[in-house]
Amino acid sequence: MTDLIVTGSAGGTGTGADFLALGAVTALVTVAAAVRGIWSPCGLSMVSAINPFTERSRGNRYWLTALWFVAGSVLGGAMLGALAAVGAVLWGSVAGSVSVSVSVAAGVGSVGCLVAAASDSSTVRFRLPGHPRQVNEQWLGRYRRWVYACGFGVQIGVGFATYIMTAAVYLTVLLGALSASPATAFAVGLLFGLVRGLAVLLSSGARDPAALRRLHRRLDLLAPWSWRAVMLIEAAGAAVLGYAAAGMVGLALVAAPVVGVLMFAGSRTRQRHREASVPDSRPEPAVSQSEPAVSTDRYSPVPSRRR
Repeated sequence: MTDLIVTGSAGGTGTGADFLALGAVTALVTVAAAVRGIWSPCGLSMVSAINPFTERSRGNRYWLTALWFVAGSVLGGAMLGALAAVGAVLWGSVAGSVSVSVSVAAGVGSVGCLVAAASDSSTVRFRLPGHPRQVNEQWLGRYRRWVYACGFGVQIGVGFATYIMTAAVYLTVLLGALSASPATAFAVGLLFGLVRGLAVLLSSGARDPAALRRLHRRLDLLAPWSWRAVMLIEAAGAAVLGYAAAGMVGLALVAAPVVGVLMFAGSRTRQRHREASVPDSRPEPAVSQSEPAVSTDRYSPVPSRRR
């Protein structure tokens, strides 16, 4: 985000505080979007598929496989960054031709945060596409380690190739483009890919099936909190950028939608907790040993194949 502060490239004039606000929100949203992806069906599948004991059973060393996965994810993030960089070039040309100030970029970013929060919370009948696609786990037995690890990483790191767990992925590209700096936008994509890839290290302590089951139980417990955290960051981003765009007037304009989204998110979380506390007398459905179970609800913990 340094380029934003030093060059003031987010489209014309603006105070250092405006550039800092836009850069900080962009970084937080990027990290939040990448971390939230851990709870996608693909993210949980990677935890089950790439860990010390499964790699040992294939005759591979886990750390080398993880390194290939992270490298592939960074490469996928570079593709995402390239997309954001194209947007930055377009925004920069428009902003430069009409002398748009960074306050306008902050205002657009604030609206983007509100749209993302609304999509994630389902407060309105609107959701950005979730792209329900899994990686092909048959690669594990078909290709060499570097092929499947790097290939999975690329698909995970690019953001849009598999399940999109939060609208913050779209917001990441938008905020990167609003920097009007291709280098900054590209760095945003790299950051997303790096954080997304490092999630494979969560399974580094799973040296036997029991440890892997414990890890999945912990992830299941954290799933609703990860959704709530992304919502808070999107809402906070809308407020911060609204203030950067128009001071107290901008903050007042976004205050009502932000409060509404957060209240809905809180009520939904309480409802889920109540539903989870009611025992289910139905028999547990059988889960295929060849494919992980897939949830159609992007906010629910998704059971994964256990190895």
